[in-house]
Amino acid sequence: MSDVTTHDGVTLHVEDSEGTGHPVVLIHGWPLSGESWAHQTGVLQENGYRVITYDRRGFGRSDKPQGGFDYDTLAADLATVLTQLDLQDVTLVGFSMGGGEVVRHLGTQGSRGVRDIVLAAAVPPYLLQADDNPDGPLTRDAAAEMRAGLDQDRDAFFPEFAAGFFTAGDQLAVDQAEVDDAVRLSQQSDQAAALGCMESFATTDFRADLTAIDVPLLVIHGDSDGTVPFEGSGKRTHESVPGSQLVVIPGGPHGINASHPEEFNTALLKFLGR
Repeated sequence: MSDVTTHDGVTLHVEDSEGTGHPVVLIHGWPLSGESWAHQTGVLQENGYRVITYDRRGFGRSDKPQGGFDYDTLAADLATVLTQLDLQDVTLVGFSMGGGEVVRHLGTQGSRGVRDIVLAAAVPPYLLQADDNPDGPLTRDAAAEMRAGLDQDRDAFFPEFAAGFFTAGDQLAVDQAEVDDAVRLSQQSDQAAALGCMESFATTDFRADLTAIDVPLLVIHGDSDGTVPFEGSGKRTHESVPGSQLVVIPGGPHGINASHPEEFNTALLKFLGR
């Protein structure tokens, strides 16, 4: 455990396997924490990698400030983790909302010290449907409904959201224990952070950030993702970044790292070891 402190005094909870292996930083999705990478951390360590996870501000075991949930601040938090742990030649793996931190980091900080990146079921290039983004998969009505659900009754919202997170078509792709664990992690979030980050991942335009990607990129996505649909996100990102690699997991819901860990880990390890 190597907690770090951000420029505005927020303490982020960090888990670092340390060692001399190639560093891989795993950035979790909303509204979870670094614990959500449980299906990946052990496998990566067994294959010789130094694995770092951290809890986003307002989530998990990190401090719970009442602001700083825009992507510029969140990307600066990622930069703090990289700097304070003195990570070089690093692989950044962003899941869902975490993919936004990865691409905004490259868009604002550049790729110095970054070897390559992975975007898994990630929100870029731009979720919100708008006149200049007709292929955005999230309508304004759906975004407003989601926010209202969380705002009015988070205890009811999180179980429903977690079930959808792991549903492919009309079938739950994990056992109930996995859903319950996601709800447990969700409940660790502060309400201000949960609402603020929901606003950020729903409305942030990452299209300019994608043009700054100048390192190898792997896009991993489930073809049955009902939370961040492949056609409006992963597919568009892959098409926007020349030379990027794409792995589509058949029958994969949003939470593919937990529902399809074998396929996910195989693709990740192949990319890391290329």
